[in-house]
Amino acid sequence: MGNTPGHRVIVNDEEYALLFEQKGAKRLSEHLGIDVRSVYKKRRRVEKTLKTILKPPLHEYNTTHPPIIGRENYKLTDGHIVIGSDAHYWPGYVSTAHRAFLHVIDKIKPECIILNGDILDGATISRHAPIGWETKPTLVEEIEICQERLAEIEAMAPANSKFYWTLGNHDSRFETRLAAQAPEYATLHGTQLKDHFPYWNHCWSLWINDEIVVKHRYKGGVHATHNNTVTAGKTMITGHLHSAKVTPYTDYNGTRWGVDCGTMADAYGLQFATYMEDNPRNWRSAFCLLTIENGELHPPEIVYILGENKAAFRGQYFKL
Repeated sequence: MGNTPGHRVIVNDEEYALLFEQKGAKRLSEHLGIDVRSVYKKRRRVEKTLKTILKPPLHEYNTTHPPIIGRENYKLTDGHIVIGSDAHYWPGYVSTAHRAFLHVIDKIKPECIILNGDILDGATISRHAPIGWETKPTLVEEIEICQERLAEIEAMAPANSKFYWTLGNHDSRFETRLAAQAPEYATLHGTQLKDHFPYWNHCWSLWINDEIVVKHRYKGGVHATHNNTVTAGKTMITGHLHSAKVTPYTDYNGTRWGVDCGTMADAYGLQFATYMEDNPRNWRSAFCLLTIENGELHPPEIVYILGENKAAFRGQYFKL
């Protein structure tokens, strides 16, 4: 029996219970000509009378896990993933690490390539005041040099490679500055960093096989790699600290890894010249390689840069 506007349908408790489980609260309110709040109020009374629990149909609920904003998922059974971080690409200079990154991509033929944050430096849109009369590249110059370096990676990669860019704090300067100064431009093409790099999937974190988490940063300090994997309960690949190291951690669940990818910039590059005040820095120019076989992760590997035009990989030196 359908309902017409202004007309209420009267049913007994048994009929009400059956209709509730068939239709759910919203459709039953329309059928009976009462509001949803009254449907739930009567539901409680009928449950007490009939000594049962009334269950709405599944369409009343979202039965899938809601998407997590900023998270991407990637599955790989067999193959390689190359991860570079903290390139801070700068006009007029190509780092040894970037050239080594291209070399390893050409040699390994990875299924997936990840840039793990701070690819853009964003020197002129920083919240920090300039130091003295330092000279910085314009934002346009930085975007153009990033496009050039990333195009080199895209050209060297196999045709079926996947590209991911997990955003770093420097990358986020691009949109943060616009959001603060001109929020009305939010939906205009070009106001998001990803608009300028269409071949790359942008995210805060990339979950590989639900066991490996790649994101720019989590814990800080000299023990960050250890604390990252212990606290997260996953193998975690980060950047941000430029330390380039691998820390294993073993418990009843087996062994997982905390990895810092290092920096793909020169540790004493122009990007850091003024604010680091020529201090010594415990940084290493490097990047990371993951190998997955039958769904299982091999111990993560670090490709270390050992000076201008020289890198170490799998126990061998190679010149660039």
